[in-house]
Amino acid sequence: MRLFGYCAALVILCCMNEVVLAANPDNGATLAQRWCTGCHVVSDDQIKGTDIGPSFASIAKRPDFNVEKLDSFLLEPHPKMPNMALSPEEARDIGAFIAEQPR
Repeated sequence: MRLFGYCAALVILCCMNEVVLAANPDNGATLAQRWCTGCHVVSDDQIKGTDIGPSFASIAKRPDFNVEKLDSFLLEPHPKMPNMALSPEEARDIGAFIAEQPR
């Protein structure tokens, strides 16, 4: 009986973990407005644009677009982008926001 209880608890924890790790594109939009609009057009309603970096819509349209690779990319320091020191959750949220852009 005790083994059944442990197994049930494990299944519940596994299900909860997916909910906790789910990306929040709304938070990604907020973060993108704060961190990314200086170099990227992040949405159709952005008034001021720039050609320094690709638009989020063009990133989402790339044939090799992969949200998991983008999440990893955002966590690594890379040239031409400021070190934003995003948490893994924030990177996932921005990736989810970009993935929702019209294709």
